[in-house]
Amino acid sequence: MIFDKGSTQSNLDCFLHCTTPTVKSQFLPKSEIRNLNRLWRPWEREKVEYFTLGDLWNCYDEWSAYGAGVPIVLNNRETLVQYYVPYLSAIQIFSSNSSLNGLREETESGDGERESCSDSFSDESESDKLWRWDGCSSEDGGSEQESLWQVNNRLGYLYFQYFERSTPYGRVPLMDKINGLSRRYPGLMSLRSVDLSPASWMAVAWYPIYHIPMGRTIKDLSTCFLTYHTMSYSFQDMDPEDDIESPERKRKDGEGISLSPFGLATYKMQGNVWVSGNCGRDQERLLSLLSVADSWLKQLRVQHHDFNYFTGIRRG
Repeated sequence: MIFDKGSTQSNLDCFLHCTTPTVKSQFLPKSEIRNLNRLWRPWEREKVEYFTLGDLWNCYDEWSAYGAGVPIVLNNRETLVQYYVPYLSAIQIFSSNSSLNGLREETESGDGERESCSDSFSDESESDKLWRWDGCSSEDGGSEQESLWQVNNRLGYLYFQYFERSTPYGRVPLMDKINGLSRRYPGLMSLRSVDLSPASWMAVAWYPIYHIPMGRTIKDLSTCFLTYHTMSYSFQDMDPEDDIESPERKRKDGEGISLSPFGLATYKMQGNVWVSGNCGRDQERLLSLLSVADSWLKQLRVQHHDFNYFTGIRRG
C-alpha cells in the first residue's frame, strides 16, 4: 500500500495529525466579548471564535466507533494503517460562570454514585483542597472563602473532573463515556470554550486495535498514547506546531478550531517506528511533550493515574 504522507511528515506527525480534533467553531456576539474574563485572555480581539463541548465530543464519535486511522511507514518501507480507539483518561473543567454552582449541586443531589468525585479527591490533604473549588461539596468553611476567591479568580470554579482508573479492558470508548457522564453533568455538552478557564484540560488515551492490511503482529505498533489538550479559548491561537507549519497551512477564521496536543506520554514503545522520522528530532519532540505534560500536572497538583502508569512502566 502507498500513502501520500508528504515528504516531511513522520509517523509521529501522522499520529498527532490524525488524532487531533478540529472542532466546528462559531463567532461570539460582539455584545458578549466585553464580558469575557480579562485575566484569562487580556488582549483585545475584534472577533472571538468558540466551540461548544458537545461539538468537541462529536469529533470523537466516529473514532470511538471505528477507530482513528493513522498511516504508518515501517522500517522496511512497508506501509499500513493502524487504528486507535480514544478513551477519556482525565478531564478538569474550570469555569467562571457562578450559575454552574447551582447546576452542579442539583446534578449531584440524591443517592447516585459520584465516581468523578471519589476518583479525584481521595488523596488530598486539607491544604491541597484550598487551591480548588470542592466539586463534591456545596459547603465551604468561612475561613476558606478568601483563599478560594483569590484562586477562583485565576483558575475558575471546578465544575467537573474525572480520572479514569479502570484497566483498558474495563473502559468504554470516549464518546460512550461522555454520553453517560453528561446525563448528570449537562455542562459537558452545553459549556463553550469561552466559558472555560485556561486551567481546563483533558487527556485522551489511545489504544491500538487493528491494522490494515492485517496478517501479522508488529510489536512496534503496540504502542499506546496519552494526549493532553487544553479546552479554553485562551489557547486557541497558540498552536504548538505553528513554528513548523508553513504559512499556507495556518488556520483561517471559520475553518474550525484544532486542539493540538500540548503534552504526550507513551507506553509499550518498542523499536524506532515513532522516533526515526524528522532526522531524529521526533525523539526530542517526544521527550519535550512528555516534560510539558509532567509540568502541567505538577502545576495543577494533579495525580493522573494513566500518566503515572505509562511513565512508571517505562522508567521502571
